[in-house]
Amino acid sequence: MDEDLIKNADMQKIGDEGQKIYEEIKLKYEPAQNGKFLAIEVESKDVYLADSTVEAVAAAKKEHPDKVFYVVKTGFDYVETMANYFL
Repeated sequence: MDEDLIKNADMQKIGDEGQKIYEEIKLKYEPAQNGKFLAIEVESKDVYLADSTVEAVAAAKKEHPDKVFYVVKTGFDYVETMANYFL
């Protein structure tokens, strides 16, 4: 099932929407939470903060088990699109 999520996900849309959402909310997290990770579910705009990518995605999966998430490291230019496939 996880592989199907990735195959069927519009990764470009998730990346574009996730970056847009992050730009809108990043002042809430920077600089106080620099170095932590946010998993963003782009349809609901729900955001999950954690110390690692795995923890952020795990928290997001609890409420959105069938979604692919945009993950960003706060305070850095490091951005990745992440799927629950990697847990």
